[in-house]
Amino acid sequence: MIRVLLAEDSAILRDTLVAVLDLQDDIEMVAAVATGPEIVPAVKAHVPDVAVLDIDLPGLDGLAAAALIARDAPDCRVLILTALAQPSNLRAAIDAGVAGFLAKDTSATDLIAAIRTIAAGGQIVDSGLALAALQAEPSPLSERETEVLRLHAGGMDPRDIAGQLFLSYGTVRNYLASATDKLGARNRTHAAIIADERGWLR
Repeated sequence: MIRVLLAEDSAILRDTLVAVLDLQDDIEMVAAVATGPEIVPAVKAHVPDVAVLDIDLPGLDGLAAAALIARDAPDCRVLILTALAQPSNLRAAIDAGVAGFLAKDTSATDLIAAIRTIAAGGQIVDSGLALAALQAEPSPLSERETEVLRLHAGGMDPRDIAGQLFLSYGTVRNYLASATDKLGARNRTHAAIIADERGWLR
């Protein structure tokens, strides 16, 4: 019997997936949670073989939770479901040690097959997401420009960024200006939007 934990914040989708998976003779739904912080405690309490995690969860995203599972419960294998078809998410999932990465519009049949494959020690990656990752345009930003722009996208102003990164205010402004120029953006906020949409800030 494959013990499965599900993390999905949409109640309708969560209930539907639980109902579908519970119909399988070889799958037992041992837990279903709605937020990221609930995942690791539920994994420890219920010891699932496979954790199916939505990538976009309140409190703690699925990728961060996957990394914690890999550290704290390495026998539990993780399958990420995502509506965010960003190549950087696939790279981050691989770095987090996940065993599967599927789009949320995957059919129930394919999801069930993926759970069985992962439980048996295999790996599953959505072919469309994998292709998008291979075809993704590399970021033109330097590592420091990316870091500064990521903090700006998170709501920090240049003075706060300077304090956090131990840089001068002028240096931070220069990094934001160069990032804006490289991305052909109207301003630094537009640059952050462009970079985030292309997955360059993750």
